Amino acid sequence: MVSAGGRPVALVTGHRRAPAARFFVGSGKLEEIRAVKEAEGADLVVFNHPLSPSQERNLEAALECRVIARTGLILDIFAQRARTHEGKLQVELAQLQHMSTRLVRGWTHLERQKGGIGLRGPGETQLETDRRLLRVRIRAIEARLDKVKAQRAQSRRARQRAELPLVSIVGYTNAGKSTLFNRYAAADVYAADQLFATLDPTLRRVEIPHLGEVVLADTVGFISDLPHTLIDAFKATLEETLNADLLLHVVDVAAEQRDYWMTEVELVLSEIGAGELPVLLVYNKVDLLEQAPRIIRNDEGTPIAVYLSAQNGEGLPLLEDALRERLQDDVFEGSVEITPQQGKLRAALFDLGAVLEESFTPAGNSVLSVRLPKKQWQRLQHGQ
Repeated sequence: MVSAGGRPVALVTGHRRAPAARFFVGSGKLEEIRAVKEAEGADLVVFNHPLSPSQERNLEAALECRVIARTGLILDIFAQRARTHEGKLQVELAQLQHMSTRLVRGWTHLERQKGGIGLRGPGETQLETDRRLLRVRIRAIEARLDKVKAQRAQSRRARQRAELPLVSIVGYTNAGKSTLFNRYAAADVYAADQLFATLDPTLRRVEIPHLGEVVLADTVGFISDLPHTLIDAFKATLEETLNADLLLHVVDVAAEQRDYWMTEVELVLSEIGAGELPVLLVYNKVDLLEQAPRIIRNDEGTPIAVYLSAQNGEGLPLLEDALRERLQDDVFEGSVEITPQQGKLRAALFDLGAVLEESFTPAGNSVLSVRLPKKQWQRLQHGQ
């Protein structure tokens, strides 16, 4: 609520086996909410549950104030966070899709056909007109997002041709993903102690010592029970996660609900089709627990988790070590002897920035110490 710019004044909780059809809550709980609302002078009631359009209307009539559900609050926060053209389009699409099921609330007095002098219309009610205009706007936004998707796919193909590994940072909202991204990539992505501080994906090339360049992607934070309309609207953004070679799952190690949040992130990853991608856990904020940074390995010695603090930079070298070990299987590193007749291969290696050192044999051959992705090296060899 604070992230949306509101000031919470009271919390009302309850237990019920099944939601009531009319008000979601029972009559007794409704009276309790009304009493608290009047005592605190609240002008908005937020339900941390999905509400049907009729339930929202009934609650507003009974409580005599605005009522929004969890999805409406998330959309409001998203609208404040969107900064890029693509992000704003995605938010508007999600808002329109959400609004299309709730149009009736503002037009109950206009559900008859227009008539009278100057008001005779095309034979449709005001409600039908608004729904038709919404559908037109939704189709227009989807068409523009398809263009963005095509542009993103083109950029992705360029990265794939360069054989740069993509490492995507994922995690529950406010886990410290953007702070880690800024610390690691020397970027200036907006980071704050707020829900969904990052909404638009940001990509940077970073150099991993003894590994080479990788593309690091900062993504929108996940949240439990993420509405499907939001998942659909942000598919273009989430594609950076789907195409990752490795996921960095950032976890707030100091949070009491960290295990629950980790499970929720895994559920969202499964929903978007990224549940089978390799994952490296990053337990962030160890400084809050006064723990030392460290790497956790499985029985085969492969790094599976890193404890660090993105805020003060402690443990970042360990993260580099873990990334190098998890990605180095796809990297060729060694010495290559090149004859003068293979000048094209030598030039290509230098163009790719793969040459670490060069020396010459008495016969005039060039000996290059190189490091580059295996696929790239194989393609260069086939081209000779």
